[in-house]
Amino acid sequence: MTLYQRGKVAESNPRTFGLVAGLGVGAGIFYYKSLVDAHLARGLSPSLLMVHADVRKVMGLANERKARELAQYLSGLLHRLADGGADLATIPAFSPQICASELAAMTPLPLIGLLDAIAREVHRRSLQRVAVFGARVTMETGLFGMLHGCDVIGLNGEETDLVSNAYTRIVEGGKASPADREQLQSLAHRVIGRENLDAVILAGTDLSFVFNEDNTDFPHVDGARVHIKAIMDVLLSTGADLAVLGTAKDSR
Repeated sequence: MTLYQRGKVAESNPRTFGLVAGLGVGAGIFYYKSLVDAHLARGLSPSLLMVHADVRKVMGLANERKARELAQYLSGLLHRLADGGADLATIPAFSPQICASELAAMTPLPLIGLLDAIAREVHRRSLQRVAVFGARVTMETGLFGMLHGCDVIGLNGEETDLVSNAYTRIVEGGKASPADREQLQSLAHRVIGRENLDAVILAGTDLSFVFNEDNTDFPHVDGARVHIKAIMDVLLSTGADLAVLGTAKDSR
């Protein structure tokens, strides 16, 4: 069950939002700060709850493609958020999205889907050919097969290793070295030119530490920031105007 906003905005009464943090710590901090800043920019005080996930367990299950077991684990965390009073929630990381379909059937809370937000942005911008940068599982599954109606062009083995290794270093260090940033940017330009791409999808929350609108000189979709905007749209919308949607495929 995923949510997306339409219609009027009710900024005076934002909903209580649940965040599954710890996937890794830097990503959780990025989402927390971004959501707080977005509320404060509107003169609002956010109502947020967080629960900490075991990133080693989550990444292990994701890499082994154990979708149902991963969904059961994440559902348990969402139940804790629901018990704490959250009205809706999200999983602010890409690798766990491998179990998005299974989790949708288990979640006790409406979820603001990360993949749904990206699929809508790709559709809004009429992007036809894209590549994905992120963790290995995210790249090898072509963003988990969720970009219907858009050609997801895979990287070659050497390029996949380059992005995967750089992303692992960024996640573990909480920042990117100048060398990692230069390698990723150079690769983006090379792949865009070779494959005639419309954009590169930055499908790793920690890539938000590396790239932003001011320093990124190639066409891209910043998955984490697109997701945060979608979260704010839903949090500030009126209850009567919330539309419960299915998967990203259904929305296209």
